[in-house]
Amino acid sequence: MAHLTTRGAYQNLVERLNRFPQGAPPSDLLYRILQMLFSEEEAQRVALLPIKPFRTDDAARIWMVTAAEARSILDKLADRGLLIDVDQDGESIYSLPPPMAGFFEFSMMRVRNDIDQKALAELFYQYLNVEDDFVTALFATGETQLGRAFVHEPSLTPDLSLHVLDYERASEVIKTASHRAVGVCYCRHKMEHLGKACSAPMNICMTFNDAAESLIKHGIARSVDAEEDLELLNQAYDYNLVQFGENGRERVSFICNCCGCCCEAMLAAKRFGTLHPVHTTNYIPVIDESTCNGCGKCVDVCPVEAMGLVSAGDPNHKKRKRARIDEELCLGCGVCVRSCREESLRLKERAQRVITPLNSTHRAVVMAIERGKLQNLIYDNRALWNHRAMAAILGVILKLPPVKQVMASRQIKSRYMEYLVSRSRYS
Repeated sequence: MAHLTTRGAYQNLVERLNRFPQGAPPSDLLYRILQMLFSEEEAQRVALLPIKPFRTDDAARIWMVTAAEARSILDKLADRGLLIDVDQDGESIYSLPPPMAGFFEFSMMRVRNDIDQKALAELFYQYLNVEDDFVTALFATGETQLGRAFVHEPSLTPDLSLHVLDYERASEVIKTASHRAVGVCYCRHKMEHLGKACSAPMNICMTFNDAAESLIKHGIARSVDAEEDLELLNQAYDYNLVQFGENGRERVSFICNCCGCCCEAMLAAKRFGTLHPVHTTNYIPVIDESTCNGCGKCVDVCPVEAMGLVSAGDPNHKKRKRARIDEELCLGCGVCVRSCREESLRLKERAQRVITPLNSTHRAVVMAIERGKLQNLIYDNRALWNHRAMAAILGVILKLPPVKQVMASRQIKSRYMEYLVSRSRYS
């Protein structure tokens, strides 16, 4: 690879990361993070990889090395969680995950000695919690977001439980996954190095399906069966942790068990709540004002500070308080319901259902359209285009509302796309 210059390698890598809908805004802190995770040569190589999943032969052709050399490089990157690899008919299919949820988390999902995790944690904290650009781009840009909250299942009444769909339940994601893995919580591990971690469980970060298969293979997370995973979910319920997972109905790849003090998603929800950085559940708490005694337990456990106390307006007890909910901030997780000893809280269905993308392809396409990056998915010229993948992307576009179809055709600037969109609109 002598023909590849190392000058600007990290800048090229940042440009590559930002071709995907979930990017990483350039920053001195980001360059320092990437320098810890990638060598210059690795950064230059990874910058050339396609957005879409690829094979060893694809990487070998792009890098102009032998297939054996490419396989060795790819496997070393996957061992460190910088790539995801999945076995398909006896062949490894690789992909570069986004920074989050992706290789940022994977770098802290186990204790390791090959990098200074304390220094890395400090850089992550500054980039994600002090600077605003990354968190704003990830959680507060566009209508469609990376993740969604799951309903707190112990808070469901029997009648409401009948209306909760399978994809809204973390327990169903666990039961139906092809692979299940558990690793160290990236957020609390990071905060532990900074002396700010809470007492919530650390080894409780859940991944599923293809992502879990890869992380298990490379020792980044450990394999668990459904029974153990469900036990960990119950432990998360006991600690009043919120289940924040991939925003899709099928083959969910991760569920984090989040606290309000350490976890990036909950911190973003508090900082940018009115922008809805986390998709809510289809439920909302209702307060029975006649029985609420203003104890404040619901306020204490709310991870996004959507619950508060106000005057109860009782002329005979002027200091009496009652709970009040800010529906604009509320995730509808239901953690508050279980904490109420007076049973003054219950969940009800929201007036308008939240739309959840079908799968990761659906979500990525819609996010790309909203962020002006769809052309990056279509014109990924660094690798041969796959007709099946093209069909999947076009299938999503053709099912979108007309306004977003127009946005898509403008980004792609293709007469063929315009023809397909116009045909679907009037068919």
